[in-house]
Amino acid sequence: MNTPEIFVVSGGSGASGDQLVQTALAQFPDNNVIVKIFSNIREFDQVDELLNHANLQDTVIVHTLVDLKLYEYLTSKADQMGIFHIDEMQRLLQKISSMLNKDPQGHPGLYRKLNKKYFDRIAAIEFTMAHDDGKDPAGWKEAEIVLTGVSRVGKTPLSMYLSVLGWKVANVPLINGLDPNPLLFEVARRKLVGLTIHPGQLVIHRQHRQKRLGAQVSNYADPSKVLEELEFFNEMLRKKSVTRIDVTDKPIETTADEVLRHVQHQ
Repeated sequence: MNTPEIFVVSGGSGASGDQLVQTALAQFPDNNVIVKIFSNIREFDQVDELLNHANLQDTVIVHTLVDLKLYEYLTSKADQMGIFHIDEMQRLLQKISSMLNKDPQGHPGLYRKLNKKYFDRIAAIEFTMAHDDGKDPAGWKEAEIVLTGVSRVGKTPLSMYLSVLGWKVANVPLINGLDPNPLLFEVARRKLVGLTIHPGQLVIHRQHRQKRLGAQVSNYADPSKVLEELEFFNEMLRKKSVTRIDVTDKPIETTADEVLRHVQHQ
């Protein structure tokens, strides 16, 4: 028996159709339905290709096409082939058109274009979360900002703050006793920023973390070891010509402004 599939077909990104399908599937826990998104469908041959694929499976098509000709072509062909399909856009467009006495423009992706800043910000947040704490080194070169520094210097909260402003940020921890990933220093210097902090404040941050976790890590918050760690990494970043920003006693907004001044004026 074929695994059931749902094709989301859209002239844009397919996000709205996918959200609708996922909302419906949430009512059926432990389902094995495969959802495939066919985005940027603008040509008849694209419709033919996906319909031929759907015809081989137990498939439902959910479409949000705003191009009336493509919509009519898909629905006619799907009916001929006996493929079940659901329209989640044209009926609404027709009703709104009747209410406003206006024809819809029929431009796919128009909502995303009109709200580009919003979607860019969402993309930045998703990128930053995927590249937190040294994750996905291969993707660091795609970041607009790469932050590095020792544990508890504030890389993650600063990264997230910058991402909300629309910047794609990766943050990479410097771990005492381990050599940094060589890919870190392949990042363009205009994008790379090292964060440093007064040893006393770092000790306090690490003590708070140990207390919250209920665990004691050897030397993690020891003042003399913290000083040695900071001096070692500061010197390493200096030798690698990495710009450093001191975050001691600074609100996150101030540090973010300093990071952006560096990135934007290189």
